[in-house]
Amino acid sequence: MSAEPITQQAAEFRDIFQKLRDEVGKVMVGHREIVDGVLTCIFAGGNCLLEGAPGLGKTLLVRTLAQCLELRFSRIQFTPDLMPADIIGTNIVTESDSGHREMKFQPGPIFAQIVLADEVNRATPKTQSALLEAMQEHSVTVGRTIYKLEQPFFVLATQNPIEQEGTYPLPEAQLDRFLFKLNVGYSGRADLAEVLRRTTETAKYDAQKVIAGEDLLRYRMFVRQALVAPPVLDFAVRLTLATVPNGEFATETTNKYVRYGSSPRGAQALVLAAKIRGLLDGRYHASFEDIQAVALPCLRHRIILNFEAEAENISPDEVVKDILKGVPKQYEDAA
Repeated sequence: MSAEPITQQAAEFRDIFQKLRDEVGKVMVGHREIVDGVLTCIFAGGNCLLEGAPGLGKTLLVRTLAQCLELRFSRIQFTPDLMPADIIGTNIVTESDSGHREMKFQPGPIFAQIVLADEVNRATPKTQSALLEAMQEHSVTVGRTIYKLEQPFFVLATQNPIEQEGTYPLPEAQLDRFLFKLNVGYSGRADLAEVLRRTTETAKYDAQKVIAGEDLLRYRMFVRQALVAPPVLDFAVRLTLATVPNGEFATETTNKYVRYGSSPRGAQALVLAAKIRGLLDGRYHASFEDIQAVALPCLRHRIILNFEAEAENISPDEVVKDILKGVPKQYEDAA
């Protein structure tokens, strides 16, 4: 591939990303970092977990993105009485006009392309696990039959960290299947004033379609073609290994406060997200700074803290920040 087509494709990618950002901005006020994070997950082909207090716009953000993408959208409201069959579907007995009975599969709401799993931590672990295969393998198994999900497919989940009564923390295996975990904070003075203007007056703000599914798949492949120099790749590897206690690159903070570190999916997330950040910055390669910039959303949910960390009120973000300070960009024995 010549330099000119690559340059053109990179410019197109940045233009589409900006258009999506602008369309979301017509409805969603502020939260630029969160919007960019969700869009990064979409173009990287990963799932995204949004965590924040009620009323901060998590569900609105996902609904608005669904309006911008020409994809089939489905929303699942997770509750304690939700069953796995309510998500993936089930076999039901049907009767034909001739009176013959047969089993027929009735697809559940997971058979969409963009799935909003709202308040995912309110369902039981058994129901939460119904998402695991869909999130990772993009397929659903019912009985002995495997049903492939239409591409592109991704899950955007929300959870409320404040109300813990009647909730079930997501298992580590499921958290690991989210490319990013984004913490949605409160709006500032100017943004909150704009929210009030948009929601208490008569004007309506609607997002328009920007990109179709086949174009999104094409851009996903383009993102994966972006370059990563061996030292930058090694930096992502060492950052990931630094989250593993008692490992070769573990920091003092890791050994003291971490029970389990990140899986290889953490390193994959770092590289893919860094490639997208590089493309948005006008480069066809990922840099050390790109890896550092995406470390928090990529690793914060993949670090399992021990009792001592909980007792001292140490957060995963603090551990990741300490690792970023302790792991050098260049390493003399890099592979």
